[in-house]
Amino acid sequence: MDFNVLYRVLGVLGLIFIILGVLLRKKKQEDLAFICGGILLCIYSIYLKDAIFIVLQIVFTCAAIYDYFKKRTHKYYVND
Repeated sequence: MDFNVLYRVLGVLGLIFIILGVLLRKKKQEDLAFICGGILLCIYSIYLKDAIFIVLQIVFTCAAIYDYFKKRTHKYYVND
């Protein structure tokens, strides 16, 4: 399999997860979708060797992970 195709598929899957995160109504699922999408897009940005995109994805993913674990213990997630 051509690695170019593999990385592009990972990029597309990352975008799909980000879109799903925007569309989901439950905060916990939204955060998990953002984390998955951010990681996949970070892998793709490393493949592209685009420093701005790499930093953006690292910050986005870290923010989503922080949000997930910070709010996980709050009543915010009780009904999710």
